[in-house]
Amino acid sequence: MDTGILLETGTNELEILEFHIDGEPVEGTPDSGPQRHSFGVNVAKVMEVIESPELEPQPGAAHPSFRGLIPLRSHILPVIDLSVWLDIKKTPAQRDNVIVTEFSKTVTGFVVSGVTGIHRVGWPEVIPPDGYMPKTGIQAIIGLVERDGHFIQLLDLETIIADLSPEEIDFTQPPSVMADREIKALVADDSATIRLMLKKTLERSGIIPTVVGNGDEAMHALRDISAKAQAEGRPVTDFVDILISDIEMPLMDGFSLTKFLKREPFLKNLPVILYSSIITDELRHKGDSVGADLQIAKPDLERLPEMAMRLTAEAAGRNAKRSPPDV
Repeated sequence: MDTGILLETGTNELEILEFHIDGEPVEGTPDSGPQRHSFGVNVAKVMEVIESPELEPQPGAAHPSFRGLIPLRSHILPVIDLSVWLDIKKTPAQRDNVIVTEFSKTVTGFVVSGVTGIHRVGWPEVIPPDGYMPKTGIQAIIGLVERDGHFIQLLDLETIIADLSPEEIDFTQPPSVMADREIKALVADDSATIRLMLKKTLERSGIIPTVVGNGDEAMHALRDISAKAQAEGRPVTDFVDILISDIEMPLMDGFSLTKFLKREPFLKNLPVILYSSIITDELRHKGDSVGADLQIAKPDLERLPEMAMRLTAEAAGRNAKRSPPDV
């Protein structure tokens, strides 16, 4: 999807596609018209927007939001009615839209009432959803953005897909790799589900994770570590060996976090792994430009322990040959 908007890497911005679901009027005010619910998704996940074909609920479907399969060029994609998943009673429309997305190695269509437009947003503008409780679906809302007098709820589509087709790591099986030395990882992700999964994945391989909720929290943690290391005359690796970060996060994204780390004299030698559900050639170029050591797709997160062990071992070898940085 060509939006015509080009973002520089490390500016802590993203493009969102705003769309809406028109719900039934507020109870007691039937003449007020449909209640508009505004949502947004990262443009990088959107392939295109098409008119919705005639789709009916599928009897016997695993979830009532499933509306069937449609062909689209080389794809046969499942179509999900977002209003059903979000428990919004959508008003009938002559023609809905389907937002066709591609992420986490899957192509999916989401039925919505209509598309509003595209906005360029700074991650600091994204309000974390803490304390904000919509009717349902809170686990899929990663933040809020105010635009033109209304709030846009940013949806984490990965949470919706995971709810419809759960694929969990089998933690009853022994890990494929085990650390032979102490490795301390700082992990940043805004999803509580992903944070818990990463914590379990790393711990079972003998890696010690410190988990935070977004890039801004990670940046402050790294600043505190750097200050403590300098004050005590100790190497940063006494406190942290590697940064593992999601790319899309409120307040500060993974690109900006990596850019900060690689510009700090006492932190720049720490390896960084970035991950995302939308690892593309363009995205890899952005990660490379800010100094990320490795970039992986979210479906490959179970491979994180072996990657962290390899990168930290390589970094330890380089650091052994390197004198302390001049500050």
